[in-house]
Amino acid sequence: MARILVTGGTGTLGRPLIERLLGDGHEVRSVSRRPHTGTERPRLRSYAVDLREGTGLDVALADVDAVVHCASAPSGGDLEAARPLLDAVAAAGVPHLVYISIVGVDRVPLGYYRTKHAVERLIEDSGIGWTVLRTTQFHDLVLQMVKAGARSPVVPVPTGIRIQPVEVREVAARLAGLAAREPAGRVADMGGPEVLQARELVRATLDAGGRRRLLVPVRVPGKVGAALRRGENLTPEHAVGERTYAEFLAERAGGGASH
Repeated sequence: MARILVTGGTGTLGRPLIERLLGDGHEVRSVSRRPHTGTERPRLRSYAVDLREGTGLDVALADVDAVVHCASAPSGGDLEAARPLLDAVAAAGVPHLVYISIVGVDRVPLGYYRTKHAVERLIEDSGIGWTVLRTTQFHDLVLQMVKAGARSPVVPVPTGIRIQPVEVREVAARLAGLAAREPAGRVADMGGPEVLQARELVRATLDAGGRRRLLVPVRVPGKVGAALRRGENLTPEHAVGERTYAEFLAERAGGGASH
């Protein structure tokens, strides 16, 4: 079994990834700005590191076989975090870095997507053995966005835009498998099992939470809207995910989660 370091270990993807790696028998190191709550568990060590500073990365990376870079901040800072991480990985002689990216980062002109694409290019040019997996949006993100909009009695819904949500635990399983193998470069994209209209997703989420809201169609302007209406955020040819958004909502509701 391998020794694998996960950045963003306390995040939406980091937690299920760590669980999967531990379940597969690997030794795991979790790097995040906050210590992991499971530091007392066998084969799991936690390191509190701010990637933009890089302090302490040399210790965390000692004798590591692979790094899975999940840490990300839509508010900014991904490039600033990637550079010291790549320098530290190279200095430590780690042979493999796996990066999670997003379907359409090279086609949808959102600032966050452009940054993710720039990080991809940094990794490709780093001289380190690398693997990049692009996926569609997680179920959790769709839920968060709808919940944020549902604070108002009127919910704007983008017209002509489709989404292909994917289960985060399935992405974690794919990443765990990639981290245990040799560097593979850019691997096939990973999308959820269904391509749904934004209105369908909003309505399903509201219904699952027992909320009544007025849905107002809104056309997303500019190049971003045009790219999304073309489906540049989708990968229907790689609809390999199995769990649907409806199943995700049903599990949340069954577990008493609030929508």
